Amino acid sequence: PDVYSVDGTPTDCVMLAVHEILNRRPDIIISGINHGANLGDDVHYSGTVSAAFEGGILGIPSVAISLAFKGGRNFASAANFASKLARLVLSNGLPPGIILNVNVPDLPAAKIRGAVFAKQGKRNYGSVIVEKVDPRRKKYYWIGGDETGFEDIDKSDCNAVRDGWISITPLRVNLTDHDVLESLSEWKL
Repeated sequence: PDVYSVDGTPTDCVMLAVHEILNRRPDIIISGINHGANLGDDVHYSGTVSAAFEGGILGIPSVAISLAFKGGRNFASAANFASKLARLVLSNGLPPGIILNVNVPDLPAAKIRGAVFAKQGKRNYGSVIVEKVDPRRKKYYWIGGDETGFEDIDKSDCNAVRDGWISITPLRVNLTDHDVLESLSEWKL
């Protein structure tokens, strides 16, 4: 009882839970713990972050949490921090339209330096699409590329995790750049 499986995206899970399965609106949504980091540009491709965005769209305080793993051995560190952060979010709330994207280094809790609020960094990737051939000799494509590092941006999520800190990045659900929107209104269309 009360265990469900959804054949869909993480966003589908949030929508079905909120609109169909749950008897009441949840107080908070915790998406994850994701296997692997969602640092920098990853937020645009991440199902984990998208599920938190869906919660934010629905007006529910939401957190995406990922273990930035090298071997994925320290999920307890991420789970313990997620529990602590969930209590803080429930106590303090989040501004409307803001979600938190959290990345936990793959370290034992005693070796994590703490948690910091960080801005979104910029990851670099190698070959984005790799063509392969399956055992039946049919072509297929592996999309994602190999990470080749990240830009050294002070106080970014990438730098924080590299340096042994848990990064917490507040993200806006509404991606409109209001300054650019204002300047574009001067264009003669």
